Amino acid sequence: MGSNYHSATNLSLLLLCLFVTANFEPSIAALVQQQPLILKYHNGALLKGKVNVNLIWYGKFSPIQRSIIVDFLQSLSSATPTLPSPSSWWKTTAKYKGGATTLIIGKQILDENYSLGKTLKHSNIIYLASKGGHLSGSVNVVLTAKEVAVDGFCMNRCGTHGSTRGTTRFAYAWVGNSETQCPGQCAWPFHQPIYGPQTPPLHAPNGDVGVDGMIINLATVLAGTITNPFNNGYFQGPATAPLEAVSACTGVFGSGAYPGYPGQVLVDKTTGASYNAHGVNGRMFLLPAMWDPQTSACSTLV
Repeated sequence: MGSNYHSATNLSLLLLCLFVTANFEPSIAALVQQQPLILKYHNGALLKGKVNVNLIWYGKFSPIQRSIIVDFLQSLSSATPTLPSPSSWWKTTAKYKGGATTLIIGKQILDENYSLGKTLKHSNIIYLASKGGHLSGSVNVVLTAKEVAVDGFCMNRCGTHGSTRGTTRFAYAWVGNSETQCPGQCAWPFHQPIYGPQTPPLHAPNGDVGVDGMIINLATVLAGTITNPFNNGYFQGPATAPLEAVSACTGVFGSGAYPGYPGQVLVDKTTGASYNAHGVNGRMFLLPAMWDPQTSACSTLV
């Protein structure tokens, strides 16, 4: 079974590239900065309306860790949010062709015994995703625990999304917990980056660097899945390595962001946690900027 897939950007490598660009001669840096950010629509189908999100938990996640991620997903469709919120962030996807997308949590499948081992290939991710079913109008999300190594994880991606080919085609996504493997690459800005400018890390809003980093990458791949599910939706650049709704804005979380600095975000007075969105059940989340097709710019919540 073949597939097309796209990656959530490795943040620290991107920060290094941006830092190098920012230190070129002014004329060269200006030339780079002046390139317009336009995600072209390639006339393909998008995932709109009600979309089921089926979760495949691979490896050991604590009940608290699972609840953080489930609360985030529920927050994306909250009817009465406290602003700024994940649902107000998610509403930007409604500005893409086809109208609004409402995410509904579907199946949750637990594989705590590492049925395929602790080192996975991309084909293993697709196999695990298939456990969520092959229904159109759904996304099967594989979440791997901190002990699980996945091909390309930490080296050039923190998560992926794609779709299978053939008669049983379905959309899927994967995000890994980077806590013990590469938090400086896939959990920034909650951990010191390996490359690029060394600014102090922010305090994770839910007190879990690995899972709060997963939220950022899950937000990235979900937005990409909805707006470019089958490799012919919205993106900039080559289809094999596209910039999508959120990956086009990597490293930006608040106003005034620049390489190595996530931007101005909110800080909880009691815990010191950094966030930009109020979720359900009193949760707080830090969500990346998303490209707004109406303004052709990266839009932040704060």
